[in-house]
Amino acid sequence: MVTINEKAPDFTLMGSDNKEHSLKDYLGKKVILYFYPRDNTAGCTLEAESFRDQNETLQGENAVIIGVSRDSLDSHEKFINKLDLPFVLLSDEDSKVCNLYDVLKEKNTYGKKSIGIARSTFIIDEEGIVIYENRKVKADGHAEEIVEFLKDKTK
Repeated sequence: MVTINEKAPDFTLMGSDNKEHSLKDYLGKKVILYFYPRDNTAGCTLEAESFRDQNETLQGENAVIIGVSRDSLDSHEKFINKLDLPFVLLSDEDSKVCNLYDVLKEKNTYGKKSIGIARSTFIIDEEGIVIYENRKVKADGHAEEIVEFLKDKTK
């Protein structure tokens, strides 16, 4: 379970760069860990583009962006190339990390129920502590909210 002001659950997943990524590899940096439903959907594209556009600013706050979905590495590669994303996307096809962070929820789309990722973002500080949690992310303007949160933290 993920709790503010407590250590973030560690994990290892394959990334779009064909390397394994563990949360512990990022100690010393802030990690913006965002979970999103699917590559190449309207809301997910908007959110990814927003993080792309804020990437340089976030790097200035000693932060790295990591996106996680249940899409394949092949899907991630196409999504990254299409949007020119400068950050890694991790593939959680078996939902292990989604379950660890409790981001899978029942969704009802046109009367059809399914289990999917609820758009969620966590910020983990340089020591691996969760300092931000949003489980009801609105894609539009979300990256800007993250920038403001980090800037307020460093004041």
